[in-house]
Amino acid sequence: MTHPLTIKQDIKSFQLGELETYCKQHGLARYVAGQVFRWIYHKRCEEPALMSDLSKSARQLLQQNFYFSTLKLLQRQPSRDGSEKLLFELQDAATIETVLIPEGNRYTLCVSSQVGCKYHCSFCVSGINGFCRHLTVSEIINQYLFSADAVKPREITNIVFMGIGEPLDNFAHVVSAIKILMTPEGLAVGKRRISISTCGLVPEIKKLAGLQLGIKLSISLHASSDTLRDTIMPVNKKYPLGELMLAVKEYAQSQQYPITFEYALLSRLNTSRACALNLAALLKGVRCKVNLIPYNPSSLKFQAPDGQEIAEFTATLKKKDIFFTLRKPRGADIEAACGQLRARFS
Repeated sequence: MTHPLTIKQDIKSFQLGELETYCKQHGLARYVAGQVFRWIYHKRCEEPALMSDLSKSARQLLQQNFYFSTLKLLQRQPSRDGSEKLLFELQDAATIETVLIPEGNRYTLCVSSQVGCKYHCSFCVSGINGFCRHLTVSEIINQYLFSADAVKPREITNIVFMGIGEPLDNFAHVVSAIKILMTPEGLAVGKRRISISTCGLVPEIKKLAGLQLGIKLSISLHASSDTLRDTIMPVNKKYPLGELMLAVKEYAQSQQYPITFEYALLSRLNTSRACALNLAALLKGVRCKVNLIPYNPSSLKFQAPDGQEIAEFTATLKKKDIFFTLRKPRGADIEAACGQLRARFS
């Protein structure tokens, strides 16, 4: 019989190994954890009484000691280009945004990792209202679960941690969520289909490299000199480019996969030929690609470059043999593009 003061735990915050240990500690076989994972993540069943291959004692354990968290959808807003923004309310009434981006055979889910952001990159609105808290493991996982069910019969093919917040600042919860996403008994997402974007937290990049998860890493770079990056990205004052690039090279070597550098093109600020040459020099010897992102309009006082600025910048990179792509804006009309997420109603 359960003690009346027993506090139920959120089962979606457990990795498979953690749930195996819990089962063993409570007199159940370790394999019960895998059964529970398959019911939750494969069959989308969150009612213990319906988990028919579990023993009565296992179903009672789940019923008495765990709850199944959910997110409340406040708004599902479509863009003209086919992408969608989902506004969710959390249990404490805080809000976050998740973005769905279809493109050919790919269907990318952009998830948030925090409520707000503490890093205040000057071209991004996510930190305007400051930092509130980290998302829990289940709040991250539930973004995927809701979105995957919402787009059926299509399937989510890629997951990017590029929504609201700095993923590596919420390191433990993000890594736990990724392990649930990748676990075959869980959501079985391939490691190369998961990408984390960071503004450049050097210790956490090194820590992530040590875990050998095999996931992709994107660096929000946006400037090729410390002088400019200090101005638009305050994190650079703590982790300047020299330290950041050493950590990035370590990650690239350990994972055997190219690094992506995100570079928002801000008119008359970081789009000069000198900036392009500095960028080419900075990335020399690094197996990488540069994702160029023309600035997406917001309440901030920046402008997107015109066609000539972009052409001159990209021509310089091409001459220096820097592989780049020019990202097509997605969801800008619903404030769902890079730098626009803010968790608010339209």
